[in-house]
Amino acid sequence: MENASEGVPGENYGALEGGTTEENSSSSILDLTSYQLHDLDGVELPPSLVELDLTANRLSALDPRISLLSHLKKLSLRQNLFEDAGVEPISRWDSISGLEEMVLRDNKLTKIPDVSIFKSLLVFDVSFNEISSLSGLCKVSNTLKELYVSKNEVTKMEELGHLHELQILELGSNRLRIMENLQNLTLLQELWLGRNRIKAVDLCGLKCIKKISLQSNRLTSMLGFQECVALEELYLSHNGIAKMDGLSTLVNLRILDVSSNKLTAVNDIANLTRLEDLWLNDNQIASLEGIDVAVSGSRETLTTIYLEHNPCASSPNYTATLRQIFPNLQQIDSDMFP
Repeated sequence: MENASEGVPGENYGALEGGTTEENSSSSILDLTSYQLHDLDGVELPPSLVELDLTANRLSALDPRISLLSHLKKLSLRQNLFEDAGVEPISRWDSISGLEEMVLRDNKLTKIPDVSIFKSLLVFDVSFNEISSLSGLCKVSNTLKELYVSKNEVTKMEELGHLHELQILELGSNRLRIMENLQNLTLLQELWLGRNRIKAVDLCGLKCIKKISLQSNRLTSMLGFQECVALEELYLSHNGIAKMDGLSTLVNLRILDVSSNKLTAVNDIANLTRLEDLWLNDNQIASLEGIDVAVSGSRETLTTIYLEHNPCASSPNYTATLRQIFPNLQQIDSDMFP
């Protein structure tokens, strides 16, 4: 968020002491982050505002003057005390229907608020609330590109099918057990599902996705990523995976994190010629023997490898052996090289 000049202490301008806005009458950005405000009394809201940031205050009700800010594109109410009733009026504020970014992260919401009037919405963030269902997402504009609903209590992936433009979906730290209803999200680039209860991978035919996180779930297999040929980053740590398979088609993969699983060997990544980071720590890999063949495709590209907390990390000449196999390594475990 851009900041401009400081507000004038004791005057009805820009905010409070230290509040930031632009100096002239056409000011477009107002940042009132971390002033512990209970309301906006005494705060001027210039009619030309394009961005209003009210992060980290004590607000529980919306100032009705916000409804008059017809140029507003970004509104952040992050880290306040809003409950469902406190944000309900926004569903009727037609004058700000051009809003493109709405942040309600870290409040006390129990349901997806009605934002159906925002026909140009691009970013919608309701993470860190108490939301138990995605019911209501069907009313969110199909223009949406980024949706964040992490750290809630959601149990089912639903009402996503109309979001054809979605590029980032964050549903980490919920109570999801099944991956589903993703088949229409054909432009999705990033899918974040860490810290759920998912047992199997089902990407519903998505092929263009570049980043996937399924860390801290209940996976026992890597199968399910074969068609994701555009994938560049894959995070699967803290699961119960015993075998590396289903990865040979992921020729664009740059980062692979399979740490803290039950792996006993390195397999199925010899074809990966772009791999830069390989995290294998905290597994049960007994020996370095054969690792040169297993990771042969990325022998030149690999710059970081983690193998600590495996039996093989106690091998004689552990570091020297890895540096000999992978000549461009810059990091082995926590050791950096010039």
